[in-house]
Formats: sequence, structure tokens, C-alpha cells
Amino acid sequence: MAVTSIQDLPEDCLAHVIAFTTPHNACESSIVSTMFRNSVESDLVWDKFLPYDYADIMSKLVSPIEFSSKKDLFFKLSTPLLIDGGNKTFAIDKYTNKKCYMLSARELSISWASNPLCWSWKPLLHSRFYEGVELIMVCWLEIHGKINTQMLSKSTTYGAYLIVKLADRAFGLDTLPSEVSIEIGGYKSIGTTYLRDHASKKQELECDYMQHKIDGSRSGVCEAEERVVHIREDGWLEVELGEFYCDGKEKEVKMSFKEVEGEHLKGGLLVEGIELRPKD
Repeated sequence: MAVTSIQDLPEDCLAHVIAFTTPHNACESSIVSTMFRNSVESDLVWDKFLPYDYADIMSKLVSPIEFSSKKDLFFKLSTPLLIDGGNKTFAIDKYTNKKCYMLSARELSISWASNPLCWSWKPLLHSRFYEGVELIMVCWLEIHGKINTQMLSKSTTYGAYLIVKLADRAFGLDTLPSEVSIEIGGYKSIGTTYLRDHASKKQELECDYMQHKIDGSRSGVCEAEERVVHIREDGWLEVELGEFYCDGKEKEVKMSFKEVEGEHLKGGLLVEGIELRPKD
């Protein structure tokens, strides 16, 4: 009986097999042989990696893109692109081919955001959006966002992240812990975080001093998981609001960041938006 090797398969057949892997695996397989490379270049492969509704997503782009192949389109969509009038960005995770979104500050519900004495809307340096918002001064800090799971990739665990910066004049943002939360269906997770510049030793010492004064105030939230603020490669800070599983059923995801327990003033927070990306 003759044994069929993979080299005997037609390129279209091999392309079908590769389409069941991931974009990363596909690119790696292209170095195996000319046959693999030709199959990987096939539109059949990259059409499987693109979201099923990519045509609808492309119709929402602020600036249309040109592409020479489905592979070319995939990699152009793997860079965040403005959609919905510039109030959101969309991208494909190039390793998992899952959908990623970012909601701009304009897409969020921010308490007192329309009051110029409390918040200032303006272009923010190195932001992907036309404008963001800077906290002038409030005692009640509350930011909410929401997204429908139908926009996301199904069978995927997502993380939601508030993207911010601290102005040089920032004050009062780490006197008390802020509460972060995710709610979807009957599921809700709650955590806490301190918006602080960890590089500032003086600020940390001041926070330690304040900690002794406010232990009683934070006793109701001490059991929640504390989330650490991370510095991103783009220079912004991110804090995880929580994670959730997108099972494909239509649900609304509610995300929030707030500090409403204290009566102290706070300011100097620059808000770019909330990013949702796969954690798988």
C-alpha cells in the first residue's frame, strides 16, 4: 500500500489544514517548505483567521484601508484602528485572532464630565483618540463603561483595563483605594486599586501615613483583590477592572472604576478609555 506524505497533498488541502491552527502557527509553518509557504499565503487560510463580521467592522472605520490579500488585511487589522466616528478602536490579536476593542473616554459615563470646573476635554499626548479628559478636581470620582458581548469573540476570556496617566499635579488619587468591578449577567467581581506613581518614594511614605488614619474607612473593601497599576509600552498606565467569559450569548458587560467613599478632593487624572482584550 502506498503511503501518502504531506508533500503529496494539494496546496488547497494543506491550506484547509493550516486554517485550523493560529496565525502564529501559520506564519511559523511557512518556513518549512515552499509548499507550506504557498499554502499559508492562500486567502482561504486568512479568511478563517478574520472575524466573520470583518466586512461590517471595516464599514465602521474612520479611514478606509486598502489591502492586497486577506493576509495583508489581517495584519492591517491587527493594529488598532479608529471606528464609530473615532470613539472606539478595533484590532485583531495577531496571536489568537480574537477581537480587541477600546472605548474612548467619550464612550464612557463619567460623573460631572460635562462640568468644565471638574473635567477638561482636550487632546492627550500619545493618545490613539482625538481627545481624552483630564480631571480638574472632584470629591466624587466615578467612571463607567459598557459593551455588548456580541461585539466580542465567543468562547473567550476577556480582561477590561482602564487606561490612564497621572499628571504632574495629581493629588488625592491614592488617599483611599478605588473600587474596580466587572458585572455580566449574574456574575460580578470587585477589586481595589491605588492610583499612585510607584517611582515616587515620597508619595509612598505619604500614603503609608494616610493608611494609619483611614484603616477604618477601608475596612469594608479590604477583602477585595487589590489590582496593581502597570506601565504599558506606550507610556500609559493600566489597571485591570476585572475579567469575564464571553460565551457567545448576548449580554451587557458593565465595567466601573470609582472612589466615592472619601470626601477629600482629587485631581490630575488623565483618562484615555477602557480596553478589552483576550486573556486566553
